[in-house]
Amino acid sequence: MLKKRIIACMTVKDNIVVQSIGFKQYLPVGRLAVAIEFLSQWGIDEIAILDISATAEKRGPNFKLIAQAAKKCFTPLAVGGGIRDIADMRKLNQLGAEKIIINNLALSQGEIIKKAAEIFGSQFIVVSIDAKKVGGTYEVFSDGGQKPIGLEVGVFARKVEQLGAGEIFLNSIDQDGSKKGFDLRLIDAVVSKVTVPVIACGGAGEPDHFREAIIKTKASAIAAGNFFHFTEHSPIVLKSFLKSTRVPVRLETYAQYNDATFDRSGRLQKRPEQYLNTLRFTYLPEEII
Repeated sequence: MLKKRIIACMTVKDNIVVQSIGFKQYLPVGRLAVAIEFLSQWGIDEIAILDISATAEKRGPNFKLIAQAAKKCFTPLAVGGGIRDIADMRKLNQLGAEKIIINNLALSQGEIIKKAAEIFGSQFIVVSIDAKKVGGTYEVFSDGGQKPIGLEVGVFARKVEQLGAGEIFLNSIDQDGSKKGFDLRLIDAVVSKVTVPVIACGGAGEPDHFREAIIKTKASAIAAGNFFHFTEHSPIVLKSFLKSTRVPVRLETYAQYNDATFDRSGRLQKRPEQYLNTLRFTYLPEEII
């Protein structure tokens, strides 16, 4: 099995990072640049910025905010929110975005996917799909997950792939902020219809949820937002847990928890005092990301 990517999703509202719950409730977390700086140092594989205010306010991307954040980011960066045209994509690329993420634009102007892929390459174009279970199927929603568009998620995913999208960022509206785990059936509904990589997002509450999504689905990457915000070294601890359960992930930071033990929620358990005392005399060089 190939190593799976672990992605941090930074949901931005009113220029600050927020905790999203069900696409309806948003709790403040802090400054974007600060969050990105720490996550970059803590071994996250990629970072995705989603500015949900930009589209809601019918404005373009906040280029100043993205520029400040990009200076602190030393991992691949994807940016979405408010993208209106090729010019916005080009500007974000110049500021440091390796990928752009589009949602409403893909729904209203699907042909722009093809045009952008011809200019930047398909690997640059990520289409974000907000999906919700309606009856026995999953439907695509627009406008921040508020408006159903009457399209089944697998059908739409296949359509954007055919237009040239290089990756799909799949959000579960039902699971967002629930901490109950990823919607595995939703992931399968999309992965089974496309050949491009699928990033699964929505529902992470503990490390075992990541393990389950990696083992039981064919998603190429697993993303989370709220999960990473409130504990130090959160990506490293997560990856150490996954590695301990034989899940293939990239873990290359100096700080590792290879011999650590974890409780049922995946949190680190305290080391013996004797071991902690020896750490006082252990030299760790400054890490350069």
